[in-house]
Amino acid sequence: MDVDMNTTTNATATNATATNATATPATTSNNTDNAVVGKSQFQLDLEKRQFDSLPWVEKYRPKSIDDLIAHEDITATINKLISNNTLPHLLFYGPPGTGKTSTIQAIARKLYGDNYSRMVLELNASDDRGIDVVRDQIKTFASSMFFFKTSVPYKLIILDEADSMTNIAQTALRRVIEKYTKTTRFCIVCNYVIKIIPALQSRCTRFRFGPLPTAPTEVRLKEIIEKEKVNVTKDGLESILVLGEGDMRKCLNILQSVSMTSKVIDKESIYRCTGYPMQEDIALMVDWLLNEEYASAYKNIIDLKKKKGLSLTDIIKDLQIFLVQVDLDNKTMCRILKDLSDVEYNLATGANEKLQLGFLIGSFQLVRDD
Repeated sequence: MDVDMNTTTNATATNATATNATATPATTSNNTDNAVVGKSQFQLDLEKRQFDSLPWVEKYRPKSIDDLIAHEDITATINKLISNNTLPHLLFYGPPGTGKTSTIQAIARKLYGDNYSRMVLELNASDDRGIDVVRDQIKTFASSMFFFKTSVPYKLIILDEADSMTNIAQTALRRVIEKYTKTTRFCIVCNYVIKIIPALQSRCTRFRFGPLPTAPTEVRLKEIIEKEKVNVTKDGLESILVLGEGDMRKCLNILQSVSMTSKVIDKESIYRCTGYPMQEDIALMVDWLLNEEYASAYKNIIDLKKKKGLSLTDIIKDLQIFLVQVDLDNKTMCRILKDLSDVEYNLATGANEKLQLGFLIGSFQLVRDD
């Protein structure tokens, strides 16, 4: 009955519009264009400027499932669950920048269409970590009824960075999920699944998002490079992919930041801008650590760190990768790697960087003496 009434109303409105168009064709055409656009030229120009000024990670965030560049098996599985009307609660986890949030947003846009804003609640749990957000926003949205026609019989709540939530809040969320399963689906997004309590994990179907493969990441970066009209050399693109480590967000941030300071984006400009040590720097440090005396090695590394603005944390990470390729006996390698892990842990807990560098050099000196 409702459909017939709406159809009749729309038909009447259409006939009225057609009559007016016949009477004043030129004026009505302009008015119709404005009505369709609904915005002045100034507003359109402003929106374009705002879009152009967006960080590239937001400007080129995938809007649809077709825009996603990886994890086709995950999207295919979820699409099948939706088509069978058996969508469970979801838990997306994995390293940052691998498409977890973009995937669930793209699926939700396909699922709800124009009703997206009314049927989907997105929360960043790192902003609201406590139990209040569960009691107020989540419970209120989950318990509310919708009185408009929709082909999907449930709403969706997306909890981003849920591993920041307190255990008390997660426990309260578990009860809300149980109570409102008939009307609401939950998608929990996190980097570290170990920080999600087992009771929540057991109520969700888990999907792990691994680092993005190099090939599709390179293709997407080339598309963005062409759109932004930036000059990137071959070794520059390779360096972005290496430093990005399968994290598209990190790749785009590096690309955009270097494009602000360099007309030509090559390997040297990327490492200079980001402050990461180049492989040549690491090789030089390893040579000092294995062959120079303590005082000389300490001075040389300190001078290089100051000259290039290097972080000891980044040096430790690349040292580990480099040392695996060096011909060292197992006992020596194990001892050095253990000391590297101790230094990394101490730095993460706020230890003095110069003191940790001294410890690292001392470790190599002891290995040499043995």
